[in-house]
Amino acid sequence: MKLIVTGGAGFIGSAVVRQAVRAGHEVVNLDALTYAACLDNVAEVADAPNYTFVEADIRDRPAMDRLFAAHAPDAIMHLAAESHVDRSIDGPGTFIDTNITGTYTLLEAARAWWVGAGRPEGFRFHHISTDEVFGSLGDTGQFTEVTPYDPRSPYSASKAASDHLVRAWHETYGLPVVLTNCSNNYGPYHFPEKLIPVIILNALAGKALPIYGDGSNIRDWLYVEDHADALLTVVQQGQVGRSYNIGGENERSNLELVKTLCAILDEKRPKAAGSYADQITFVTDRPGHDARYAIDPTRIREELGWRPSVTVEQGLALTVDWYLANESWWRALQDRKGVGERLGVKA
Repeated sequence: MKLIVTGGAGFIGSAVVRQAVRAGHEVVNLDALTYAACLDNVAEVADAPNYTFVEADIRDRPAMDRLFAAHAPDAIMHLAAESHVDRSIDGPGTFIDTNITGTYTLLEAARAWWVGAGRPEGFRFHHISTDEVFGSLGDTGQFTEVTPYDPRSPYSASKAASDHLVRAWHETYGLPVVLTNCSNNYGPYHFPEKLIPVIILNALAGKALPIYGDGSNIRDWLYVEDHADALLTVVQQGQVGRSYNIGGENERSNLELVKTLCAILDEKRPKAAGSYADQITFVTDRPGHDARYAIDPTRIREELGWRPSVTVEQGLALTVDWYLANESWWRALQDRKGVGERLGVKA
């Protein structure tokens, strides 16, 4: 397939790019190179003959029109987004602009190209979203593809709006779309402002390991390489107009997760004395912090035959190994704006 991947220099997008190039797909990586993007994430495929990088913004309609005209894709995989909840609390406008207006602009460019190309039957607009659009669960239950939307943060609200736009462009204009909503990702190349890299890097630096509230918030953790594999499965095999929930089948509380990371670090990079768990510090919770997310992945498993390949313990060990081996990558990102600061507290 010839794929355009938006946000392909980001965390999840770069995993998709790397896997797609290795699988022999022709890949165009479109990225505006904002603060969380890093071309080192795709360095291993940068010289591949089936890889092209284009620096452009999804909100730039003329640039998007040129992109479609030049590359005539079989599918576009739309991952470009502002994604950090804490940053959305401090500055929601950027999230509205990128996630809603950007998605609208991309949809219109895709529709114009698709119509002009004679409405090719095999074309797909694959919109990648989050389980956070569904809101917060209690102690039981899971999100399914028909769970009502109930976003609680500016980030999740902006992603919910973009999901609705994609469905509307399918229903109104016939644009052939597929959608996916994933649980929390982790793994190599994770930008060092999210929980797991913060814990790993703070632990190594001898700093406090901050846990919001009492650490009881529960997430379903999905290894990023598994997610990329699922996304490539959906874009090739998913039913037009259908959505698929992608989960890791690995629910853990934040406190459990951090303690697991500390145990892995104790084994792989032991301290001179004590455990990394001694550095755990509980901090004021963020506003509107959802209590629990959990994905029901039945549809993607039964219809497309996909399920995750690693447990959270296996994936965390692989992640720690990667950070220990790639210090030059994460050190270069620690000076970027907001990294290492407590964000999302001024609501």
